[in-house]
Amino acid sequence: MMWPLLLFIVIFYFLLIRPQKKRQKQHQDMLNSIKRGDQVVTAGGIFGTVRDVKDDSFIIEVSDGVKVRVLKNAISMKRGGGEAGEATVG
Repeated sequence: MMWPLLLFIVIFYFLLIRPQKKRQKQHQDMLNSIKRGDQVVTAGGIFGTVRDVKDDSFIIEVSDGVKVRVLKNAISMKRGGGEAGEATVG
């Protein structure tokens, strides 16, 4: 009777819990590697350049002279190196 329950728990662990922990660790490592001048994308889809790193947040510049303070966890990805051009709308 206990074998099916135990098997279900093991499958649940390997298919859901373990991959989620791996993604969380990768995200935390990415956040720790962000430094001034890096291009980032927030969870809301805002592109910007990191201008300052605080304890719990980043100051990102989203346009010339427009700076926004965002929590570190709000950064969803770090973009490729170098100053990339702005996307044009049209």
